[in-house]
Amino acid sequence: MITEKTLFAQHVEKGLSAPSKFLSSMYFYDKKGEALFREIMNLEEYYLTNSEMEILMFQGHEIAQLLKDEEVEIIELGAGDGIKTKELLRHFDKKNTVYRPIDISEQAIIDISKKMSEWIPNLQVKGVCGDYFKMLDQLKSDAKKVILFLGSNLGNMSDDQAKGFIHQLNNVMQKGDQLMLGLDLIKSKDIVLPAYSDSKGITAEFNLNLLDRINKELGGNFDRTQFEHVATYSEHEGIAKSYIKSKVDQTVTIEENEKSYHFKKDELIHTEISRKYDLDIIRNIIEGTSLHLDYQFTDNKQYFTDLVLTKK
Repeated sequence: MITEKTLFAQHVEKGLSAPSKFLSSMYFYDKKGEALFREIMNLEEYYLTNSEMEILMFQGHEIAQLLKDEEVEIIELGAGDGIKTKELLRHFDKKNTVYRPIDISEQAIIDISKKMSEWIPNLQVKGVCGDYFKMLDQLKSDAKKVILFLGSNLGNMSDDQAKGFIHQLNNVMQKGDQLMLGLDLIKSKDIVLPAYSDSKGITAEFNLNLLDRINKELGGNFDRTQFEHVATYSEHEGIAKSYIKSKVDQTVTIEENEKSYHFKKDELIHTEISRKYDLDIIRNIIEGTSLHLDYQFTDNKQYFTDLVLTKK
């Protein structure tokens, strides 16, 4: 009997059959991957989390004043654990604010809904589980919307993908709705590269866990010892990339795909892009939309920025 391949299997087959091999970063976050990413966020080298946390902790009141309305619906895309978001939400009127976290992980929605209700009693929390790309059409409502896309999540897309995503958001936003974007700023290689290849090897484990997941869920026979994590960063482009590199010539079989894949020595599998920004790049991405860049907030070191854009 022929069974339909899972979406994971289909994506893996597409990526490993490509001339330049790749695996989608959306599959980083199984249970082990989520735990590893929490470790990464606590690393000294991983400046992104602390930089945005500083903005929301010390400028959250000012940001909230710009976003407030009599009634407001705050929709967070890829909400995660909500630890940073609570620093912003605590400045809103609880009775007139509805917080809608959206995450692909059902457990993440359950966890954040519970935690946010404990952190901010009386806040209306209505979580939604799903891929936020597919949920955009469901965001339409009469209430004023504030859409949060924090944590430099936009940076995991190419500029063309980011432009398409922002245009989709623009289409479901109404006049006066606002978008708050968290973005990592372009900076030197000495600061950026250690964030994606830390001294403890946790980022490497996070990246290589993709192979473990393929082995476990798709019947792969990747030998982890024959692959290694590689991170690169171009200051000129402002783009960091993560790869898995084959140490030797080898062939790997994946049972669910009923297929084998050959890897040459030093061949790379691209797993993630982490785009860094300046205002010119953002202006190019929002060009052709009704979104207007109104405010910019940065941390003390100017490593990270939160931008507020309004649909005119």
